[in-house]
Amino acid sequence: MSGPIVLALRLLLALALLAFLAWALYTFWRDVRREALGLVNRRASGISLTIRVAGETSAVKHFIQSEITLGRDPVCDIPIFEDTVSARHARLVFHHGQWWLEDLGSTNGTRLNQEMVTLPTVLTSGDEISVGQTSLLVNLAAEALVSPTIRLGSNHD
Repeated sequence: MSGPIVLALRLLLALALLAFLAWALYTFWRDVRREALGLVNRRASGISLTIRVAGETSAVKHFIQSEITLGRDPVCDIPIFEDTVSARHARLVFHHGQWWLEDLGSTNGTRLNQEMVTLPTVLTSGDEISVGQTSLLVNLAAEALVSPTIRLGSNHD
């Protein structure tokens, strides 16, 4: 083979190698970007709350957002219209893969399983949150997390 042909083959091989490296880097960048967007758009693990007011009717609410506020203020996610409830009484927050209950400095306090909440506390299925005369039963089961709907029914306790 002559020198110019060998040189042309070497240049073609170098170009093919550069094209392969560019394709590999582009593929890696696309996968990392897709994963980052997935993390940004990831929603909280849903939660279902059964709300009972002094043993009367109950409502089941399903939430998929990462923060739920409870209080007398109508803009709260769960408005509780009682005189013993503060405007922004408590909140449930999803972080580090768990749901946490936090009292927001309410006047009469928030109870979890009949104990006062003073620090943010991890919630589990079956926990009972008490705010004034209203109690909320926590359900973290996957089948309860279908959609943000409300079902009204009577209390059979």
